[in-house]
Amino acid sequence: MKAEKLNIDQLIERCKKRDKAAQMQLYRQYYKAMYNTAFRILKDEFEAEDLMQEAFLTAFTKLSTFKGEVAFGAWLKRIVINKSLTQLKKNNRYSEVKMEVVTDNDSVIDVEINYEVLGVRNILNTINSLKDNYRIILNLHLIEGYDNEEIAEILSYTNENVRTTISRAKKKLQQILLKENPKISMYGR
Repeated sequence: MKAEKLNIDQLIERCKKRDKAAQMQLYRQYYKAMYNTAFRILKDEFEAEDLMQEAFLTAFTKLSTFKGEVAFGAWLKRIVINKSLTQLKKNNRYSEVKMEVVTDNDSVIDVEINYEVLGVRNILNTINSLKDNYRIILNLHLIEGYDNEEIAEILSYTNENVRTTISRAKKKLQQILLKENPKISMYGR
């Protein structure tokens, strides 16, 4: 891990000097993860590819602002997420205040789902079928690993709004999974 950190630090220093080979090496190391992040938000392969390229260009031109307080990958991912959210707003596909009604159904609240039966692909597909605000917040929380405060900062939400939206999104996800796969319940009323 230390050798990898040293290598990244060395690459960053070379990139600051506009070393094209170092930029390409850094790009190769991070492009798949950054593309996946952009794709999960935008749901469009070509848009995600373009945005990822743009994010790397931004990162390389603003590398002097990278202070090393967080890992380079986390800093770069934040650029990708911010650009992806901006692109969604430009596409008029995302609204901060739209909320979907989720019924407080006892069968959803008191049911424990055996997620292993579903498989990762099925769960990801179901997340991707949710409305944009639920899909994005679950991706940031469950897949990207951001905590509530970080999500609040990224989305310009209050912490309470983030907690509420995550809770509603999880309930909606459970409802859909249970509706499509009624036999996945481990326990319930």
